[in-house]
Amino acid sequence: CLGYGHYSAVDSNPLSVYIMHPFWNFVVKFLPMWLAPNLITFTGFMFLVLNFLILAFYDFDFTASGAKHEHVPSWVWVAAGIFNFLAYTLDGVDGKQARRTNSSTPLGELFDHGLDSWACMLFVATVYSIFGRGESGVSVVTLYYILWMVLFSFILSHWEKYNTGILFLPWGYDMSQVTISLVYLVTAVVGVETWYQPVLLHFLYRDLFTFMIIACSFAVTLPMSLYNVLKAYRSDTLKHSSLYEAFLPFLSPVLLFILSTIWVVYSPSNILDLQPRIFYLMVGTAFANVTCKLIVCQMSNTRCQALSWLLLPMSVVVLLAVTKVVTNETLLLHLWTAAVMLAHIHYGVSVVHQLSKHFKIFAFSLKKPNSD
Repeated sequence: CLGYGHYSAVDSNPLSVYIMHPFWNFVVKFLPMWLAPNLITFTGFMFLVLNFLILAFYDFDFTASGAKHEHVPSWVWVAAGIFNFLAYTLDGVDGKQARRTNSSTPLGELFDHGLDSWACMLFVATVYSIFGRGESGVSVVTLYYILWMVLFSFILSHWEKYNTGILFLPWGYDMSQVTISLVYLVTAVVGVETWYQPVLLHFLYRDLFTFMIIACSFAVTLPMSLYNVLKAYRSDTLKHSSLYEAFLPFLSPVLLFILSTIWVVYSPSNILDLQPRIFYLMVGTAFANVTCKLIVCQMSNTRCQALSWLLLPMSVVVLLAVTKVVTNETLLLHLWTAAVMLAHIHYGVSVVHQLSKHFKIFAFSLKKPNSD
């Protein structure tokens, strides 16, 4: 059997330490002792899925916020703000509930961070509907690269843990979740037309949105990650002495980025412009699958898998698309997205089942299985 290490995380964000953690400590007291932490985690994730589905219904192609389009109803933004904050709150209290009920397990860690990796895409795609792709919005290509910045910012934290044994929680996460929830509620009150107006001179809100994500990635997340790994290297506590081994977790995500970008750039029918939501869903799900495998490796103290098998059929799919062997790119994208989602769900269910069996626990209940 694999040996699973002790979960170690550091959260130094002032917003989290002084405001959110006291709030979560207050909230968790109202939860029943029989409530399983994984059920809390999954419920929070489903709030994000619900947000994604509701916005997909009212704004599938991200045009509803445009000046001459029918806007998303105000109640949707209210619901989005509430659901997003509920998801954020549940993500904060699940670990506290685990410690409160003495039910902390590696399965909970995988469940929490594995669903978070999938949620990255849900956050970005849902927020995109506020600005959309109109004149005052963000192009689908720009949003594609913004999505990748968010995804790489997420995996940086797990790359840190893979190398240092400690998960340094990124500052940008807490700030972004509070901001996103407030922006949804403000949009419900003032309407999307407010975001058409410049913040200062010709600097639009969409530019502020883009700038904040880029600045958070390159000025906060990346420097802190490199600093923490370098600090571990200097103190001789780095888990992987080889440079190749240290950076191995980036191989599959980088190849996934290259493959998806080749499809975007060389698509004969401009697939990203035709089906942006489905393309983001495909990329985000494939990324979550790659990241979950890294999380399992860091939990079990095993070597990171060099190449995710999912990239092999994806290479064939991209080749069929850009060489026009398959002329209906939209159908190809839909079929491949369905395949990726089924593969990822199957992987997740299989790992959860194996870990539940290994630790002799139920995934969604605090009851213990019969020993026989």
